[in-house]
Amino acid sequence: MKGLLNIVNRLKPSFSKGGKFGWLHSTFDAFETFLFVPGTVTAKGAHVRDCVDLKRVMSVMVLALMPALAFGIWNVGDQHSIAFGLEMTFWQKVWFGFLKVLPLIIVSYVVGLGIEFISAQIRGHEVNEGYLVTGMIIPLVMPVDVPLWILAIAVAFAVIIGKEIFGGTGMNIWNPALLARAFVFFAYPSKISGDTIWIEGLSGADKSLLADGFSGATPLAQLANGAGAQDLITTTGDHLSFMQMFIGNIPGAIGETSTIAILIGAVILIWTGVASWKIMLSCVLGALAIGLIVPDNVPVWYHLVMGGFAFGAIFMATDPVTSAQTECGKWIYGFLIGAMTIVIRVFNPGYPEGMMLAILLMNTFAPLIDYFVINSNIKKRAKRVAA
Repeated sequence: MKGLLNIVNRLKPSFSKGGKFGWLHSTFDAFETFLFVPGTVTAKGAHVRDCVDLKRVMSVMVLALMPALAFGIWNVGDQHSIAFGLEMTFWQKVWFGFLKVLPLIIVSYVVGLGIEFISAQIRGHEVNEGYLVTGMIIPLVMPVDVPLWILAIAVAFAVIIGKEIFGGTGMNIWNPALLARAFVFFAYPSKISGDTIWIEGLSGADKSLLADGFSGATPLAQLANGAGAQDLITTTGDHLSFMQMFIGNIPGAIGETSTIAILIGAVILIWTGVASWKIMLSCVLGALAIGLIVPDNVPVWYHLVMGGFAFGAIFMATDPVTSAQTECGKWIYGFLIGAMTIVIRVFNPGYPEGMMLAILLMNTFAPLIDYFVINSNIKKRAKRVAA
Protein backbone atom coordinates (compact mmCIF):
# COMPACT_ATOMS: atom_id res chain seq x y z
CA MET A 1 0.00 0.00 0.00
CA LYS A 2 2.91 2.34 0.64
CA GLY A 3 4.03 2.02 -2.99
CA LEU A 4 0.52 2.81 -4.19
CA LEU A 5 0.41 5.84 -1.87
CA ASN A 6 3.68 7.12 -3.35
CA ILE A 7 2.24 6.84 -6.86
CA VAL A 8 -0.88 8.73 -5.83
CA ASN A 9 1.21 11.48 -4.20
CA ARG A 10 3.32 11.88 -7.36
CA LEU A 11 0.22 12.19 -9.55
CA LYS A 12 -1.67 14.49 -7.19
CA PRO A 13 -0.08 17.84 -8.28
CA SER A 14 -1.11 17.22 -11.89
CA PHE A 15 -4.73 16.67 -10.85
CA SER A 16 -4.88 19.52 -8.33
CA LYS A 17 -6.56 22.78 -9.29
CA GLY A 18 -4.23 24.67 -11.59
CA GLY A 19 -2.44 21.49 -12.64
CA LYS A 20 -2.30 19.95 -16.10
CA PHE A 21 -5.34 17.79 -15.41
CA GLY A 22 -6.97 20.06 -12.85
CA TRP A 23 -10.32 19.71 -14.55
CA LEU A 24 -10.32 16.08 -13.33
CA HIS A 25 -9.74 17.13 -9.72
CA SER A 26 -13.08 15.70 -8.49
CA THR A 27 -12.47 12.36 -10.16
CA PHE A 28 -8.92 12.00 -8.81
CA ASP A 29 -10.04 13.02 -5.34
CA ALA A 30 -12.75 10.36 -5.39
CA PHE A 31 -10.25 7.59 -6.13
CA GLU A 32 -7.70 8.93 -3.64
CA THR A 33 -10.13 9.16 -0.73
CA PHE A 34 -11.59 5.75 -1.61
CA LEU A 35 -8.14 4.14 -1.32
CA PHE A 36 -6.77 6.14 1.62
CA VAL A 37 -8.12 8.08 4.58
CA PRO A 38 -7.76 11.83 3.87
CA GLY A 39 -4.71 13.38 5.50
CA THR A 40 -6.50 16.56 6.58
CA VAL A 41 -7.39 16.77 10.27
CA THR A 42 -8.85 19.42 12.56
CA ALA A 43 -6.27 21.21 14.70
CA LYS A 44 -8.50 23.19 17.04
CA GLY A 45 -12.07 24.12 17.74
CA ALA A 46 -15.15 22.15 18.67
CA HIS A 47 -15.10 19.30 16.17
CA VAL A 48 -16.12 15.68 16.44
CA ARG A 49 -12.99 13.61 15.85
CA ASP A 50 -13.45 10.10 14.50
CA CYS A 51 -11.49 7.74 12.24
CA VAL A 52 -14.68 6.73 10.43
CA ASP A 53 -15.67 8.89 7.48
CA LEU A 54 -18.58 8.55 5.06
CA LYS A 55 -16.69 6.22 2.71
CA ARG A 56 -15.95 3.85 5.59
CA VAL A 57 -19.61 3.84 6.60
CA MET A 58 -20.58 3.01 3.03
CA SER A 59 -17.96 0.25 2.97
CA VAL A 60 -19.56 -1.33 6.03
CA MET A 61 -22.93 -1.17 4.28
CA VAL A 62 -21.52 -2.94 1.22
CA LEU A 63 -19.95 -5.57 3.50
CA ALA A 64 -23.31 -6.15 5.18
CA LEU A 65 -24.88 -6.73 1.75
CA MET A 66 -22.40 -9.47 0.85
CA PRO A 67 -24.27 -12.38 2.54
CA ALA A 68 -27.48 -11.52 0.66
CA LEU A 69 -25.53 -11.13 -2.60
CA ALA A 70 -23.68 -14.43 -2.14
CA PHE A 71 -26.86 -16.34 -1.37
CA GLY A 72 -28.67 -14.62 -4.24
CA ILE A 73 -25.99 -15.73 -6.70
CA TRP A 74 -26.33 -19.34 -5.57
CA ASN A 75 -30.13 -19.14 -5.53
CA VAL A 76 -30.24 -17.96 -9.16
CA GLY A 77 -28.43 -21.15 -10.16
CA ASP A 78 -30.54 -23.27 -7.82
CA GLN A 79 -33.84 -21.93 -9.18
CA HIS A 80 -32.57 -22.48 -12.71
CA SER A 81 -31.72 -26.11 -11.95
CA ILE A 82 -35.12 -26.71 -10.31
CA ALA A 83 -37.07 -25.04 -13.10
CA PHE A 84 -35.48 -27.08 -15.87
CA GLY A 85 -34.85 -30.30 -14.00
CA LEU A 86 -31.07 -30.04 -14.24
CA GLU A 87 -28.56 -31.88 -12.08
CA MET A 88 -26.14 -29.15 -11.01
CA THR A 89 -23.45 -29.20 -8.33
CA PHE A 90 -23.13 -26.42 -5.76
CA TRP A 91 -20.33 -24.70 -7.65
CA GLN A 92 -22.12 -25.04 -10.99
CA LYS A 93 -25.08 -23.20 -9.46
CA VAL A 94 -22.77 -20.52 -8.06
CA TRP A 95 -21.02 -20.06 -11.40
CA PHE A 96 -24.30 -19.88 -13.31
CA GLY A 97 -25.68 -17.32 -10.86
CA PHE A 98 -22.45 -15.32 -10.90
CA LEU A 99 -22.55 -15.00 -14.69
CA LYS A 100 -26.18 -13.79 -14.53
CA VAL A 101 -25.82 -11.37 -11.61
CA LEU A 102 -22.45 -9.82 -12.52
CA PRO A 103 -23.75 -7.94 -15.60
CA LEU A 104 -26.49 -6.34 -13.47
CA ILE A 105 -23.91 -5.10 -10.94
CA ILE A 106 -21.62 -3.82 -13.69
CA VAL A 107 -24.42 -1.90 -15.43
CA SER A 108 -25.59 -0.45 -12.10
CA TYR A 109 -22.14 0.87 -11.17
CA VAL A 110 -21.07 1.99 -14.64
CA VAL A 111 -24.24 3.99 -15.29
CA GLY A 112 -24.67 5.30 -11.75
CA LEU A 113 -21.07 6.22 -11.06
CA GLY A 114 -20.73 7.65 -14.56
CA ILE A 115 -23.56 10.09 -13.83
CA GLU A 116 -22.11 10.83 -10.37
CA PHE A 117 -18.66 11.63 -11.82
CA ILE A 118 -20.04 13.78 -14.62
CA SER A 119 -22.24 15.69 -12.17
CA ALA A 120 -19.29 16.26 -9.81
CA GLN A 121 -17.07 17.49 -12.65
CA ILE A 122 -19.74 19.93 -13.87
CA ARG A 123 -20.31 21.33 -10.41
CA GLY A 124 -16.66 21.21 -9.37
CA HIS A 125 -17.62 19.28 -6.25
CA GLU A 126 -16.30 16.08 -4.68
CA VAL A 127 -17.83 12.83 -5.92
CA ASN A 128 -20.55 11.66 -3.55
CA GLU A 129 -19.88 8.35 -1.80
CA GLY A 130 -23.50 7.31 -1.44
CA TYR A 131 -23.65 5.40 -4.69
CA LEU A 132 -21.21 2.80 -3.37
CA VAL A 133 -24.18 1.33 -1.50
CA THR A 134 -26.96 2.29 -3.90
CA GLY A 135 -25.11 0.68 -6.80
CA MET A 136 -25.09 -2.64 -4.95
CA ILE A 137 -28.65 -2.48 -3.62
CA ILE A 138 -30.29 -1.77 -6.99
CA PRO A 139 -29.31 -5.12 -8.58
CA LEU A 140 -30.27 -6.96 -5.39
CA VAL A 141 -33.87 -5.68 -5.50
CA MET A 142 -34.31 -6.59 -9.16
CA PRO A 143 -35.36 -9.93 -10.68
CA VAL A 144 -32.44 -11.65 -12.34
CA ASP A 145 -34.16 -11.65 -15.72
CA VAL A 146 -34.59 -7.87 -15.93
CA PRO A 147 -33.15 -6.61 -19.26
CA LEU A 148 -29.92 -4.67 -18.85
CA TRP A 149 -31.22 -1.70 -20.85
CA ILE A 150 -34.20 -1.37 -18.50
CA LEU A 151 -31.85 -1.53 -15.51
CA ALA A 152 -29.65 1.19 -17.05
CA ILE A 153 -32.64 3.50 -17.56
CA ALA A 154 -33.86 2.84 -14.01
CA VAL A 155 -30.42 3.62 -12.56
CA ALA A 156 -30.18 6.86 -14.55
CA PHE A 157 -33.65 7.87 -13.36
CA ALA A 158 -32.82 7.10 -9.72
CA VAL A 159 -29.51 8.98 -9.72
CA ILE A 160 -30.62 12.04 -11.72
CA ILE A 161 -34.19 12.48 -10.46
CA GLY A 162 -33.74 10.90 -7.06
CA LYS A 163 -30.37 12.41 -6.06
CA GLU A 164 -28.66 14.92 -8.27
CA ILE A 165 -31.53 17.36 -8.69
CA PHE A 166 -31.71 17.55 -4.89
CA GLY A 167 -27.97 18.22 -4.54
CA GLY A 168 -26.49 14.72 -4.23
CA THR A 169 -25.87 12.41 -1.28
CA GLY A 170 -27.38 13.67 1.93
CA MET A 171 -29.91 15.93 0.20
CA ASN A 172 -32.30 13.42 -1.41
CA ILE A 173 -35.70 12.81 0.17
CA TRP A 174 -36.34 9.34 -1.30
CA ASN A 175 -34.19 6.25 -1.29
CA PRO A 176 -32.57 6.11 -4.78
CA ALA A 177 -32.53 2.30 -4.92
CA LEU A 178 -36.25 2.20 -4.23
CA LEU A 179 -36.84 4.83 -6.89
CA ALA A 180 -35.07 2.58 -9.40
CA ARG A 181 -37.30 -0.31 -8.42
CA ALA A 182 -40.40 1.88 -8.52
CA PHE A 183 -39.44 3.11 -11.98
CA VAL A 184 -39.21 -0.45 -13.31
CA PHE A 185 -42.45 -1.40 -11.56
CA PHE A 186 -44.50 1.43 -13.04
CA ALA A 187 -42.77 1.72 -16.42
CA TYR A 188 -42.25 -2.00 -17.08
CA PRO A 189 -44.65 -3.81 -14.69
CA SER A 190 -44.30 -7.17 -16.44
CA LYS A 191 -40.67 -7.29 -15.31
CA ILE A 192 -41.10 -6.79 -11.58
CA SER A 193 -44.80 -6.99 -10.66
CA GLY A 194 -44.23 -10.17 -8.68
CA ASP A 195 -46.54 -12.24 -10.86
CA THR A 196 -43.99 -13.42 -13.41
CA ILE A 197 -41.53 -16.29 -13.23
CA TRP A 198 -38.28 -14.80 -11.95
CA ILE A 199 -36.16 -17.68 -13.20
CA GLU A 200 -33.17 -17.14 -15.46
CA GLY A 201 -33.01 -19.52 -18.36
CA LEU A 202 -35.35 -19.94 -21.29
CA SER A 203 -37.54 -17.04 -22.33
CA GLY A 204 -40.81 -16.38 -24.13
CA ALA A 205 -42.63 -19.44 -25.38
CA ASP A 206 -39.76 -21.67 -24.26
CA LYS A 207 -40.81 -21.12 -20.64
CA SER A 208 -43.60 -23.61 -21.32
CA LEU A 209 -40.85 -26.23 -21.03
CA LEU A 210 -40.71 -25.72 -17.26
CA ALA A 211 -40.96 -28.93 -15.31
CA ASP A 212 -44.51 -30.06 -14.49
CA GLY A 213 -45.65 -28.93 -11.05
CA PHE A 214 -43.05 -26.18 -10.70
CA SER A 215 -44.37 -22.72 -9.91
CA GLY A 216 -41.89 -19.95 -10.58
CA ALA A 217 -44.22 -17.28 -9.20
CA THR A 218 -43.04 -15.56 -6.03
CA PRO A 219 -44.79 -16.43 -2.73
CA LEU A 220 -46.41 -12.97 -2.64
CA ALA A 221 -47.83 -13.51 -6.12
CA GLN A 222 -49.39 -16.77 -4.98
CA LEU A 223 -50.74 -15.07 -1.87
CA ALA A 224 -52.26 -12.27 -3.98
CA ASN A 225 -54.00 -14.92 -6.06
CA GLY A 226 -55.75 -16.27 -2.97
CA ALA A 227 -53.31 -18.88 -1.68
CA GLY A 228 -53.33 -19.57 2.03
CA ALA A 229 -50.60 -20.87 4.30
CA GLN A 230 -51.39 -24.50 3.52
CA ASP A 231 -51.47 -23.76 -0.21
CA LEU A 232 -48.02 -22.21 -0.04
CA ILE A 233 -46.71 -25.26 1.77
CA THR A 234 -48.16 -27.86 -0.60
CA THR A 235 -48.12 -26.03 -3.96
CA THR A 236 -44.74 -27.37 -5.01
CA GLY A 237 -43.93 -30.18 -2.66
CA ASP A 238 -43.03 -28.04 0.38
CA HIS A 239 -40.95 -25.76 -1.86
CA LEU A 240 -42.59 -22.65 -0.44
CA SER A 241 -42.94 -23.59 3.22
CA PHE A 242 -42.19 -21.06 5.94
CA MET A 243 -38.75 -22.56 6.50
CA GLN A 244 -37.98 -22.49 2.78
CA MET A 245 -38.94 -18.82 2.64
CA PHE A 246 -36.82 -18.14 5.74
CA ILE A 247 -33.81 -19.87 4.20
CA GLY A 248 -34.50 -18.21 0.85
CA ASN A 249 -34.20 -20.80 -1.92
CA ILE A 250 -37.38 -19.56 -3.60
CA PRO A 251 -38.12 -17.39 -6.66
CA GLY A 252 -37.75 -13.67 -6.07
CA ALA A 253 -35.48 -10.66 -6.39
CA ILE A 254 -31.78 -11.52 -6.21
CA GLY A 255 -31.01 -10.30 -2.71
CA GLU A 256 -34.41 -10.37 -1.04
CA THR A 257 -35.20 -14.07 -0.68
CA SER A 258 -32.93 -15.22 2.19
CA THR A 259 -33.98 -13.85 5.57
CA ILE A 260 -31.00 -15.60 7.18
CA ALA A 261 -28.49 -13.82 4.93
CA ILE A 262 -30.25 -10.51 5.49
CA LEU A 263 -30.15 -10.99 9.28
CA ILE A 264 -26.39 -11.57 9.10
CA GLY A 265 -26.15 -8.17 7.41
CA ALA A 266 -28.35 -6.70 10.14
CA VAL A 267 -25.96 -7.95 12.83
CA ILE A 268 -23.04 -6.26 11.05
CA LEU A 269 -24.94 -2.97 10.74
CA ILE A 270 -26.11 -2.96 14.36
CA TRP A 271 -22.73 -4.05 15.75
CA THR A 272 -20.92 -1.27 13.87
CA GLY A 273 -23.62 1.29 14.70
CA VAL A 274 -24.15 2.11 11.03
CA ALA A 275 -27.93 1.44 10.99
CA SER A 276 -30.64 1.97 13.59
CA TRP A 277 -31.94 -1.16 15.29
CA LYS A 278 -34.94 0.89 16.43
CA ILE A 279 -36.18 1.27 12.86
CA MET A 280 -35.60 -2.43 12.14
CA LEU A 281 -37.47 -3.57 15.25
CA SER A 282 -40.31 -1.08 14.87
CA CYS A 283 -40.88 -2.26 11.27
CA VAL A 284 -41.43 -5.77 12.59
CA LEU A 285 -43.66 -4.55 15.42
CA GLY A 286 -45.77 -2.48 13.02
CA ALA A 287 -46.25 -5.45 10.71
CA LEU A 288 -47.17 -7.76 13.57
CA ALA A 289 -49.57 -5.26 15.12
CA ILE A 290 -51.57 -4.71 11.92
CA GLY A 291 -51.24 -8.33 10.81
CA LEU A 292 -52.94 -9.51 13.98
CA ILE A 293 -55.88 -7.18 13.36
CA VAL A 294 -56.66 -7.39 9.65
CA PRO A 295 -58.01 -10.62 8.10
CA ASP A 296 -55.52 -12.42 5.87
CA ASN A 297 -54.93 -15.76 4.18
CA VAL A 298 -51.70 -16.49 6.08
CA PRO A 299 -50.38 -15.88 9.60
CA VAL A 300 -48.70 -12.52 9.94
CA TRP A 301 -45.26 -14.02 10.58
CA TYR A 302 -45.27 -15.33 7.01
CA HIS A 303 -45.13 -11.72 5.82
CA LEU A 304 -41.83 -11.21 7.62
CA VAL A 305 -40.08 -13.74 5.36
CA MET A 306 -41.97 -13.05 2.13
CA GLY A 307 -41.02 -10.59 -0.57
CA GLY A 308 -38.77 -7.69 0.29
CA PHE A 309 -39.93 -7.11 3.88
CA ALA A 310 -36.73 -8.20 5.62
CA PHE A 311 -34.42 -6.60 3.04
CA GLY A 312 -36.38 -3.35 3.09
CA ALA A 313 -36.51 -3.16 6.89
CA ILE A 314 -32.76 -3.78 7.27
CA PHE A 315 -31.14 -2.00 4.34
CA MET A 316 -33.56 0.61 2.97
CA ALA A 317 -35.83 1.77 5.78
CA THR A 318 -32.69 2.48 7.83
CA ASP A 319 -31.16 4.79 5.20
CA PRO A 320 -29.76 7.60 7.40
CA VAL A 321 -30.57 10.25 4.78
CA THR A 322 -34.23 9.47 4.05
CA SER A 323 -35.34 8.06 7.41
CA ALA A 324 -36.42 9.89 10.56
CA GLN A 325 -33.54 11.41 12.55
CA THR A 326 -35.01 11.79 16.05
CA GLU A 327 -34.95 8.77 18.36
CA CYS A 328 -38.70 8.81 18.98
CA GLY A 329 -39.29 9.54 15.31
CA LYS A 330 -37.41 6.37 14.34
CA TRP A 331 -39.90 4.25 16.30
CA ILE A 332 -42.86 5.98 14.67
CA TYR A 333 -41.29 5.90 11.20
CA GLY A 334 -40.44 2.19 11.34
CA PHE A 335 -43.77 1.19 12.87
CA LEU A 336 -45.70 2.95 10.11
CA ILE A 337 -43.58 1.29 7.41
CA GLY A 338 -44.35 -2.17 8.79
CA ALA A 339 -48.02 -1.34 9.22
CA MET A 340 -48.41 0.16 5.74
CA THR A 341 -46.70 -2.85 4.18
CA ILE A 342 -49.28 -5.26 5.60
CA VAL A 343 -52.18 -2.96 4.68
CA ILE A 344 -51.00 -2.74 1.06
CA ARG A 345 -50.38 -6.46 0.82
CA VAL A 346 -53.76 -7.42 2.24
CA PHE A 347 -56.04 -4.81 0.68
CA ASN A 348 -54.27 -4.21 -2.65
CA PRO A 349 -53.79 -7.59 -4.39
CA GLY A 350 -52.86 -5.74 -7.58
CA TYR A 351 -49.52 -4.95 -5.95
CA PRO A 352 -48.50 -7.91 -3.75
CA GLU A 353 -45.21 -6.48 -2.42
CA GLY A 354 -46.06 -3.36 -0.39
CA MET A 355 -42.67 -2.72 1.21
CA MET A 356 -41.40 -0.48 -1.57
CA LEU A 357 -44.40 1.84 -1.54
CA ALA A 358 -44.51 1.90 2.27
CA ILE A 359 -40.87 3.03 2.55
CA LEU A 360 -41.21 5.65 -0.20
CA LEU A 361 -44.35 7.00 1.46
CA MET A 362 -42.67 7.24 4.86
CA ASN A 363 -39.54 8.77 3.28
CA THR A 364 -41.87 11.60 2.25
CA PHE A 365 -43.27 12.01 5.76
CA ALA A 366 -40.05 11.43 7.73
CA PRO A 367 -39.26 15.19 8.03
CA LEU A 368 -42.83 15.81 9.22
CA ILE A 369 -42.48 13.09 11.86
CA ASP A 370 -39.27 14.68 13.12
CA TYR A 371 -40.92 18.10 13.11
CA PHE A 372 -43.74 16.98 15.40
CA VAL A 373 -41.40 15.03 17.67
CA ILE A 374 -39.09 18.04 18.10
CA ASN A 375 -41.97 20.44 18.69
CA SER A 376 -43.50 18.05 21.20
CA ASN A 377 -40.21 17.97 23.13
CA ILE A 378 -39.97 21.77 23.02
CA LYS A 379 -43.48 22.11 24.46
CA LYS A 380 -42.74 19.57 27.22
CA ARG A 381 -39.57 21.43 28.22
CA ALA A 382 -41.40 24.74 28.17
CA LYS A 383 -44.05 23.34 30.52
CA ARG A 384 -41.36 22.00 32.89
CA VAL A 385 -39.65 25.41 32.95
CA ALA A 386 -42.97 27.15 33.59
CA ALA A 387 -43.75 24.78 36.42
